Amino acid sequence: MSISSPSWRLMAATELPAVMAVAGQVHPDYPEGEAVFAERLALHPAGCLVLAGGEGLGGYVLSHPWRLGQVPALDSLLGALPGDADAYYIHDLALLPAARGGGAASACVDRLAAHAKASGFARMALVAVGNSAGFWRRQGFREAHDEALARKLASYDSAARYMIRDLKDDGRTQ
Repeated sequence: MSISSPSWRLMAATELPAVMAVAGQVHPDYPEGEAVFAERLALHPAGCLVLAGGEGLGGYVLSHPWRLGQVPALDSLLGALPGDADAYYIHDLALLPAARGGGAASACVDRLAAHAKASGFARMALVAVGNSAGFWRRQGFREAHDEALARKLASYDSAARYMIRDLKDDGRTQ
């Protein structure tokens, strides 16, 4: 699949089947039901984007306000966003192989960081899975070590890392 002239835009509920197809290809070891995606979209539509090009979706991101140091369980509904959220959480960023290597993922992270800052958050957080920690480090994230978090991360995989990016004065966002 070739993604010509891709750009990030808000996700529409009608695109969830296509988003699920991307998730199935990119994250087969971390399956989540469509209800999880639909709920994230309903709870925080501004944080749910798709990478759209001339030949369909090349990727997606799900993100939302959350509590620093807490990790939502995989394939679970949130119910609501916490009123005391103190960080902006990237739940999932996935790109099909044809959409990688052109800067789309970095552009998405920059867009999310600007959104998080504009929303009043000083930090972003995520769980890096597989071999993605290097990418996230290049985006300004650092690993946060905590024994309680380590036990929660074990349910993802042995390479899972909880990572934080400070947005205040990081010079990476406008």
